[in-house]
Amino acid sequence: MAMATFPTRRSFLKSTTAAGAAIGLNAMSYSRVYGANQRLRIASVGTGGKGWSDLNGVAASPDVEVVALCDIDSSEKHLGQAAQKYASARQYDDWRKLLDESADVHGVMVSTPDFMHAPISMAAMHLGKHVFCQKPLTHTVYEARQMKTAAAKYNVTTQMCNQIQSHSAYRTAVHMVHEGLIGKVTEVHSWQGGQPSWPRNIARPQGSDPVPKHVRWDLWQGVAPERPFKVGMYHPFNWRGWQDYGTGQLGDFGCHILDPVFKSLQLTSPTKITVEAPTLLPETWTDRASVSYEFPGTKYTLGTTLPVTWYDAAGVLPPREKLGDIPADYKLPTAGSVLVGEKGSLVIPHVAMPVLFPEDRFPANELPVIEGVDHYTQWADACMGKAKTTSHFDYAGPLTETVLLGTIGIRFPGQQLAWDAEAMKITNQPEAQKWITKPYRKGWEPTWI
Repeated sequence: MAMATFPTRRSFLKSTTAAGAAIGLNAMSYSRVYGANQRLRIASVGTGGKGWSDLNGVAASPDVEVVALCDIDSSEKHLGQAAQKYASARQYDDWRKLLDESADVHGVMVSTPDFMHAPISMAAMHLGKHVFCQKPLTHTVYEARQMKTAAAKYNVTTQMCNQIQSHSAYRTAVHMVHEGLIGKVTEVHSWQGGQPSWPRNIARPQGSDPVPKHVRWDLWQGVAPERPFKVGMYHPFNWRGWQDYGTGQLGDFGCHILDPVFKSLQLTSPTKITVEAPTLLPETWTDRASVSYEFPGTKYTLGTTLPVTWYDAAGVLPPREKLGDIPADYKLPTAGSVLVGEKGSLVIPHVAMPVLFPEDRFPANELPVIEGVDHYTQWADACMGKAKTTSHFDYAGPLTETVLLGTIGIRFPGQQLAWDAEAMKITNQPEAQKWITKPYRKGWEPTWI
């Protein structure tokens, strides 16, 4: 199947065909398509909050030129500040119009709420644009699989923004595992024990508030079901706690904290997921959950399967007795992972340098340190054929699928879900399978690969 357009903009189909023919969808090579001295021209969709730091991170490359900006909020903290700094860039409130007029754009950055990541990124890739997308990569498991497939089909350069992957701390932790310092790993415990500031376990507020003149609420809702605007409840930040828009604490942090676990152990897809959590309210995420994954073993693990447990709740840490050689007086970080191995235990804080136990076996001054790289300019360099990305969608897609399978499990506490990754199917629970994908708002329905 070919990626189609959104019916709300008839012109998009024509521009997709024309732009695709102009740049060669199946032959995206920077040296072949663009002049050797030409700068990488990028467009940013979502310029406030994390989008602001993403934009400035990529634009820090001397090879990048910002040519288009898009945000549904024209206020100073969103489109306003971006337009002031990148004054020559075209300004949009509708990303579909931006893509209609994107013949001069090489790459698109997507820094919107979770639920709009895939629709925008997929449309951009269909036009042959390189894509830099915030974590989690998508809102559903199905979208994550489609994003991975599209990146390969259209031969574009991609990067998910779990930027801590490129930090010296996470790179060092991965190196330690690959060097065999703790031997083969027997189990993993990962957690986020901080207190989210966004809504949890609440009902939808009644009534509506006037939409500010600087906000295009109709465009913000995008593919999600329509609902009334409420001041401070959804835009610009609290959307994370709402199921229609965000993915809860696991979705918010899983692609960060589970990343060095995935990368160091070369994990693929879990086969089983079991969750302990309170019953969800209809529209918001819970304030606590424990997610137990079972993965096939790899060359870095001991045995045929590997248990990985995720904990999220304010102040909750994994049980000490399960953490191997970590001494009782060691203060665990608020968020991070522990890899328990044959020869010791590795603590990977979020974000600080990893720590190995027992300490007498691993003198700190003798441990390797791997330098960090710039996650943002790495994407820009890769788009120009000068580097390779490390969180490309071929990697980020399966990581995101794993995280989002956990969020499905939160809907079915106490029930073990069996996952067939190849068939993309929860084989033992038809009701859970329904959450692999989702319906889209009428007039905004994307069609996929």
